[in-house]
Amino acid sequence: MPKPIRYLLYVAVIVLLAYNSVYFKKLDEVKAGTAAFDAAAYAKDFWEKKLTPGLSKAVELGALTAQLKTEKDKAFEQHSHALGIGNIRYFLVKGQGIVTDVSENEVSVKLADTGESSGNVRIATEYIFGNAVRDASGQIDINAFTNSMDFNNVSAEINKLIRGKVVPPFKSEVKKGDRVAFHGAIELNREHLQLNNIEIIPVSLQIEKP
Repeated sequence: MPKPIRYLLYVAVIVLLAYNSVYFKKLDEVKAGTAAFDAAAYAKDFWEKKLTPGLSKAVELGALTAQLKTEKDKAFEQHSHALGIGNIRYFLVKGQGIVTDVSENEVSVKLADTGESSGNVRIATEYIFGNAVRDASGQIDINAFTNSMDFNNVSAEINKLIRGKVVPPFKSEVKKGDRVAFHGAIELNREHLQLNNIEIIPVSLQIEKP
């Protein structure tokens, strides 16, 4: 076969392969085929099916603080969760106490004496942010998410649920002297442990009847 013809055949084959290997698709078709992650729906499902049913496993805050003073490492190992290596850990807690102050941003509570420990804590009612509630239950697997933005958006949506459905009815009625019961999440630093100013991000709040 003459060289010019052979060369033309090679070129034709290359052009044909290149044409078949390139596939064009309209942008709107690509978008339609890729379902966006719905953080709000995920957060709602997590709240209803995992977080709320899991509140029964929350540790009593008074008992936890007592254990942290005598067996810190054991308390962290038994009751805390975190998604990475580090000193910041999260606990799912519950408790009861008497309201000692109500401010715009928080409600101060003196924990009921359980025979083990008592103290003052703050229930956040205004600045609800961070990952405490998302991570405290230990029931969300970071590996189930394709990117960190989706994972962080879940925290934002959980916090939005707290601001929208947990805090308003409680904040509108609570007053100094009320006895309250709570479930929530707290963040503690294992290396720099502070137990005299614990802030609770609430998941459940009730004003108990006398």
